[in-house]
Amino acid sequence: MILAAAVCPHPPALVPEVSPGTDAELGPVRRAADEAVRALLDVAPERVVVLGPGPSADDLDEDAGGSLAAYGAAVHAGGPTTVLPLSLTIGAWLLDRAGWTGPRTYSTGRPDVDGRVALLVMADGSAKRSLQAPGFLDERAEGFDASIAAALAAGDPEALTALDLGLAEELAAGGVPALRTLGELTKGADVTARLRFDAAPLGVGYLVADWVL
Repeated sequence: MILAAAVCPHPPALVPEVSPGTDAELGPVRRAADEAVRALLDVAPERVVVLGPGPSADDLDEDAGGSLAAYGAAVHAGGPTTVLPLSLTIGAWLLDRAGWTGPRTYSTGRPDVDGRVALLVMADGSAKRSLQAPGFLDERAEGFDASIAAALAAGDPEALTALDLGLAEELAAGGVPALRTLGELTKGADVTARLRFDAAPLGVGYLVADWVL
């Protein structure tokens, strides 16, 4: 049973040690992510499932962790075994930052959601939101991200499941598979939704939202 869900972006720059001196640009999304994770944990789940893009692998438990050494910071998040891809490492870091010490599941596919579960979905929008963006500029990107934001703000699982995977790939919106999984797992639920952040400070669409089901 899914009690709540939060959606957060997963750039390594979200971690201050990776990108010091960027509070003006990234402070708002960091604070929004912290607030969304706190709201997620306020429902008192038995377990938090962190869902995000990455190489296909079996689900992992709280022994798994990840490192940001490749991004120039001596930051380790989660458990002692360094196996998590970037998206799940940032999810682990957000949970550590919020003080969560309970059970965790890390998944890059369709996780088991038995029990009283909260979902932390790590998903970036399009990486083609500006001329300076990693994927350069695609004029379709802003509208595509706006459709994601509208679905999250409305608490609309069906709209998430309808997101176009082919267009998402063209727009370098790597978080869409995880967002579609969120939609599939919550389809038919009565959702109370809050969109906390929707902008592209580094030319990549960053969205932060939380749902209570």
